[in-house]
Amino acid sequence: MTAAVAGPDIDAISVNTIRTLCIDAVQAANSGHPGTPMAMAPVVYQLWQNVLRFDPADPVWPNRDRFVLSAGHASTLLYSILHLTGVQAVDSAYETVGKPSVELADLKKFRQLDSKCPGHPEYRWTSGIECTTGPLGTGFATSVGIAIASNWLAANYNRPGHDLFGFNVYALGGDGCMMEGVASEAASLAAHLKLSNLCWIYDNNKITIEGSTDIAFTEDVATRFIGYGWNVTRVGDANDLRMLGRAFETFAKSTDRPTLIIVDSHIAYGAPTKQGTASAHGEPLGVDEVAATKAFYGFPPDEQFYVPDGVYDNFANGIGTRGRQLREEWETKFQKYRAEFPDLADQLERMQRRELPDDWDAGLTDFPADPKGLASRASSGKVLNALAQHYPWLIGGAADLAPSTKTLLTFDGAGALQAETPGGRNMHFGVREFAAATIANGLAVSKIRPYWSGFMIFSDFARGAIRLSAIMEIPTIHIFTHDSIGVGEDGPTHQPVEQLLSLRAIPGLLVIRPADANEVVEAWRLIAALKHEPAALILSRQDLPTLDRTVYASAANLAKGAYVLASADNPEVILMATGSEVGLVVGAYEQLTAEGIAARVVSMPCLELFEQQSQEYRDSVLPPSVRARVAVEQASTLGWHRYVGLDGAVIGMETFGASAPLKELLTKFGFTPDRVIETAKQVMSR
Repeated sequence: MTAAVAGPDIDAISVNTIRTLCIDAVQAANSGHPGTPMAMAPVVYQLWQNVLRFDPADPVWPNRDRFVLSAGHASTLLYSILHLTGVQAVDSAYETVGKPSVELADLKKFRQLDSKCPGHPEYRWTSGIECTTGPLGTGFATSVGIAIASNWLAANYNRPGHDLFGFNVYALGGDGCMMEGVASEAASLAAHLKLSNLCWIYDNNKITIEGSTDIAFTEDVATRFIGYGWNVTRVGDANDLRMLGRAFETFAKSTDRPTLIIVDSHIAYGAPTKQGTASAHGEPLGVDEVAATKAFYGFPPDEQFYVPDGVYDNFANGIGTRGRQLREEWETKFQKYRAEFPDLADQLERMQRRELPDDWDAGLTDFPADPKGLASRASSGKVLNALAQHYPWLIGGAADLAPSTKTLLTFDGAGALQAETPGGRNMHFGVREFAAATIANGLAVSKIRPYWSGFMIFSDFARGAIRLSAIMEIPTIHIFTHDSIGVGEDGPTHQPVEQLLSLRAIPGLLVIRPADANEVVEAWRLIAALKHEPAALILSRQDLPTLDRTVYASAANLAKGAYVLASADNPEVILMATGSEVGLVVGAYEQLTAEGIAARVVSMPCLELFEQQSQEYRDSVLPPSVRARVAVEQASTLGWHRYVGLDGAVIGMETFGASAPLKELLTKFGFTPDRVIETAKQVMSR
């Protein structure tokens, strides 16, 4: 890494304080990455102290600039700046609680249990962190969603004389972020949308875990981004605060494209010299190296977590004073805005609290019974359009599959979100599933309510982002259609088998597979009200009969995750299913009933919600005394045995599918009434 900032001025001292706090935290934990924090300390200092529109006293101010650390392994860099700038902690009600977000004691507990400074930045865990990062490239991609949110808010809520929104988004990443495909997907879309409020800072240090990037990464990044349509500028020395300032000014002047600032830095190994500062990319420096590095900076070699006199005041007089003034000016503007546009102000306040608008469900109606019915993707499209008309900040789209996923908003005024129309509500993500899900997460952390969609099989491409939505506890809506071998002729590459199980394995994700159009209505009713849980809505390509709810139980029971659809008084056998297979087991139930066999049919659209119910309720749906049980689902059988027990049976997929018309596939793989009835009688005889 290049030499320390020269001179005894307060800027240099502040930069080196960031560095020494980082290396002390890593050393105390005996774990972490000191290299990038040491190299990028000047960049973060210049950005936060002189550029960022951010008030440490109110880190959730709606029009604040956002800073995303895509290189999440450099988390001490973020924790140190949060500490030194005095960022205040905010509670779940979005109110400051009168204590710093990161205290020195927290830095001393870096990477320790329950610390506010975990190994990688965690959203909702430490105030001032805009999104969870760690998996490389995803922070960059999430920042695209946040930048889209800024433009969308401005387009929909700014009024003449009332410029409430227009925040900038800065993201810092390194070579690993540049190698990950999701960053490339997102960069391409960012250029298409001409996100001039987006600035990526690329730490070009040419080092990854295995060594020099020359072994695997020799492309010309600048030319690649110019090809995307980005504005690209370069700072040849990471320590040059003046040139860093000019680079940020270049970004500020760009009005028609996103900006990439390439910052050249170097990680060296060995004792500090005038040419380089000792560092290590992925391990602590060691006691001797820490002391030598501090001495090189002119800091007490043996003092840990040392903050020189004047550093706190420097930040307070810089970002503290500037940020407070900007935030107070904005609040004054908002009061005037509220007086002139009370309805819009109410929407913005509800959005910030993740509350629903009044009469949000006014357009939701039941579907009439229909033996032919609708594909759940089709009924979902109808419900989504009815809901979105009363839910102004519900926006989204598809990874190039809206005609198939039925996620296009077709009512007047919905419009397409494009560079020229940033306030549109229909997003076109292109064939970029991972970026689509990650960008949706960026919209969600910006308090817009996003959905994105694709075929169920392609959930695998987006799994990392789906998992992050659950870790962050944000209500991103993931919509997946073509949910089974019902895809038919497209064959095994497009027929999901293990994906349902895979999604159910993600803690905190609600996986909802409705059985008919009215369960779809109730699924959307439940999803709309979620504040901290992401949901995966799993929908069919093929038509599903709409059950007669005067004969069968109300679909409103979906909110409990599983419910008795129909039952004899004292059932001998329980048939359970999700999605399209519910209609199948209903047919088997009716035939068993006609034969005089006491049966029960249970719809289980969301296993996660069912597990949240009381033991009493779960036992009322699946009585422990009834051990003859059959579960039916066109997916992997793994996981169903907890519900059918040792005496039950599961009809599911044990192999991949096949390319053939749907009816032939159902017969081949045993999804027929006769197979269900036969299996029910077998388990009853055990």
